[in-house]
Amino acid sequence: MDLVYLMLLPFAGSLVAALMPTHARTAAAAWAALVAAAALVWVALLFPTLQAGTVLREEYRWIPSAGINFAVRMDGFAWMFAMLVTGIGTLVALYARYYMSKNDPVPRFFSFFLAFMGAMLGVVLSGNVVQLAFFWELTSLFSFLLIGYWHHRRDARRGARMALTVTGAGGLAMLAGMLMLGHIAGSYQLDVILGAGERIRAHPLYTPMLLLVLLGALTKSAQFPFQFWLPRAMAAPTPVSAYLHSATMVKAGVFLLARLWPALSGTEQWFWLVGGAGVITLVLGAYVAMFQTDLKGLLAYSTISHLGLITLLLGLNRDLAAVAAVFHIMNHATFKASLFMAAGIIDHETGTRDIRRLSGLWKAMPITGTLAFVASAAMAGVPLMNGFLSKEMFFAETIDLSARPWLDVGLPIAATVAGIFAVVYSLRFSIDVFLGPPARDLPLAPHEPVRWMRVPIEVLVLLCIVVGMFPQWSIGPALDVAARPVVGGPMPRFSLAIWHGFNKPLVMSLIALTGGIALFMLLRGGLESGRIRRVPLLHRLDGQRLFQSALYGLDRASRWALAALSTHRLQPQMLLMVAVAIAVATAALWPGGVGWGPRARTPGSLEFALLWVFGGVAAIATANQAKFHRLVALVALGAVGLVVSLTFLWFSAPDLALTQLTVEVVTTVLFLLGLRWLPKRLPHEPGRLGLRVRLRRARDLTVSVAAGTGMAVLAYAMMTRPAPQSISPFFIDRALPEGGGTNVVNVMLVDFRAFDTLGEITVLGIVGLTVYALLRRFRPPRETAVLPPQQRAVPPDLVSDLINPRTAQDTALGYAMVPAVLVRLLLPVAAVIAMYFFMRGHNLPGGGFVAGLVVAIAFLTQYIVAGTRWVEAHLQLKVIRWIAWGLLIAVATGLGSLGFGYPFLTSHTAHLTLPVIGEIHLASAMFFDLGVFAVVVGATLLILTALAHQSVRGHRRAPEKTVTASTGPREID
Repeated sequence: MDLVYLMLLPFAGSLVAALMPTHARTAAAAWAALVAAAALVWVALLFPTLQAGTVLREEYRWIPSAGINFAVRMDGFAWMFAMLVTGIGTLVALYARYYMSKNDPVPRFFSFFLAFMGAMLGVVLSGNVVQLAFFWELTSLFSFLLIGYWHHRRDARRGARMALTVTGAGGLAMLAGMLMLGHIAGSYQLDVILGAGERIRAHPLYTPMLLLVLLGALTKSAQFPFQFWLPRAMAAPTPVSAYLHSATMVKAGVFLLARLWPALSGTEQWFWLVGGAGVITLVLGAYVAMFQTDLKGLLAYSTISHLGLITLLLGLNRDLAAVAAVFHIMNHATFKASLFMAAGIIDHETGTRDIRRLSGLWKAMPITGTLAFVASAAMAGVPLMNGFLSKEMFFAETIDLSARPWLDVGLPIAATVAGIFAVVYSLRFSIDVFLGPPARDLPLAPHEPVRWMRVPIEVLVLLCIVVGMFPQWSIGPALDVAARPVVGGPMPRFSLAIWHGFNKPLVMSLIALTGGIALFMLLRGGLESGRIRRVPLLHRLDGQRLFQSALYGLDRASRWALAALSTHRLQPQMLLMVAVAIAVATAALWPGGVGWGPRARTPGSLEFALLWVFGGVAAIATANQAKFHRLVALVALGAVGLVVSLTFLWFSAPDLALTQLTVEVVTTVLFLLGLRWLPKRLPHEPGRLGLRVRLRRARDLTVSVAAGTGMAVLAYAMMTRPAPQSISPFFIDRALPEGGGTNVVNVMLVDFRAFDTLGEITVLGIVGLTVYALLRRFRPPRETAVLPPQQRAVPPDLVSDLINPRTAQDTALGYAMVPAVLVRLLLPVAAVIAMYFFMRGHNLPGGGFVAGLVVAIAFLTQYIVAGTRWVEAHLQLKVIRWIAWGLLIAVATGLGSLGFGYPFLTSHTAHLTLPVIGEIHLASAMFFDLGVFAVVVGATLLILTALAHQSVRGHRRAPEKTVTASTGPREID
């Protein structure tokens, strides 16, 4: 359980941070740093075990029938990434304490931050590719919240939305690729996939699967052509940028490429797709970074370039290149995090990040300047810095490629050019900002930050120097452990010595350094004078503009399709849907036709036929009266529902009959409340219906008869066929021995298909909250007094006005007094009946759903008779909390089975002997059913009471303050 707890630790810390007071900046930062540091120590203590070659695994049954289990796995590569996530996370948390303003809701920031850390740990430690895809999308979600943290800023909202759209779309494509990958490998477990490389590469689906997986990786790591979203994410607070660029989010893409390297690499497709995207991104990102005027923008494009370098190394299909990629991931994390924090200090202490306004900060900020110079040197690849070592390995791999003649020459040239550009933007970050004459007219007087704000940068810069000067001693063992799982076989020989003699990689480094200095001096005058204001040659290629144009085009296309195919009227939409369903079903059945099966027929029954004659008459009455008297039509529709309930009972389905009956009551009240908002119909004189109206009604009748007859024919054809492959015997035979109950329907819902039920009640809760949120902002129109009474809408004083019409206050008291007393006395009786249905549901007809509807109906009767104000003043239902607690109870029940080593939502039964009561049967599914009960009560009451409040608003048109007081979250929540 150690790895699971490690993964859950940041999520638990996130919940605690979310509950802290809004302006508890120090406490929230200390808590976040403590959680991250505890996780860091936890991960660091696992190094000896992993160095011995052990792979730590923990697995819990999740969906074993589909081959999907919740698996947590840590090898050397996952350990290295976990160290980066937790280590840099600890430093960023400390840094953010002094960066964030006192006016910011800092606990919310650290809640998002810790959740982001947990999501990234989930990606790193997942031992199942489907599980990895789940945490992958969580990183996109939490990065969206962090990038848009300052949601009052337009650039933050746009940057967050772009990041979520691009990476989320790539994640969906990656999920499809992961499903294909698991299909090819025969398992979704990572161990199996990594060991099935030859079978995967030889499979016909390898290429489409690879494209889908790469879409996820390349969008996440901002590789060409998806690099445009990352610079727009710089609207995030600088601690977010430092963490996102160094150890999380964008590193997830290269993590995935390296993680699946043993299984997917080694093919031409991998070489050209991964290597091609990498080399273009490497040069393009470095070129654009040279011309940036914003410090964070410069660092963002440099991150794109360095991620391109890592991607290119992984695309070369060479073991030593994979080792170099792992090494550069580690080095890039240290110097890029320190540079972002330095940029944040400059912005924090001067009030600007514009390089054109910054100059001569060394005198005011000598310590920060020294740290920035060292980190910039590591980014540029200066000798005795850690960046120099991994860049030397990169240059060596481009020289030793031996692929094609033009590529053997072109790739080293591209690598050297990118190195020249890297020196230029590194010098711009250091020399242009800290040297030269002191800047004037800055928003703030520059000075050194508080001591502890610099400590994280000092730690990272120290690592850059130590690794650069003593690589074998400081980083050698960790690199060996981290690179071994990526290589997936015998480790190639490599040396971390500082000096390898005068060779080609060293010549490339010298050319990059001298060429970079020369190019910097050449461009400096144009950049400082303003003659170079845009990126030469590429300023017209604006990725953000293309992205927004694409979204605008999609929006216009959707609006056109909506205008062409849809209408605001419900009837034409329903007609189109039913007509399409009839056409599709007819086309499918036309070749073979429909025939009856050989199954023995049940003898006819006069009583059953008369029952449905009554139901048919009620249905026809509903359709007829809907034109004139909607309330009468609603009563007739209720009679149809009653016939359906009796039909279920006739066919020995008491559970369905009971559910149908309670649902009928609730939906009838819903229709009553909705009648007021239907458009008013003007009565037609008899015999004056036009030809167009008659044709439309004839069409509707024809379509309705065709749809109903078709469904009846299909149902009869299916029921007359034997079902040797039916799944019903499976549930009938296993309900009692495995589910612990004799009510097969209930056992299916809370045990065999409990995961489906969990999804359904989640959707029900979301629907309830959505209706409530929409209706809170909805203001109904005023009642028009010009219509005669017989043409007005149904009186809207909640549901009680539908039953007890009132003309004066004393009349209302006289009408409502006796029913109110009776209904209040019936409330405890209804509660006892609901408890009876709930407790017997596992073995007899009943269950949490029916019990929830009974309780909801009992409360609704209070609203109907006593009115809204009395109920909310005396009962304080707080139905939104019912939904929340119901979902928590249902999920906790499922997680409880995981704690005992069983699949999620596995049911357990026990027989207990209690004093006086005797032996009782207890199933863990009862707690899940309790969650279903609470969600059903909460969602039903939330929808109906929210709709009823709108009726009161529309009728009385109370002032805004009164509306807020009577319908706000205090009463309904």
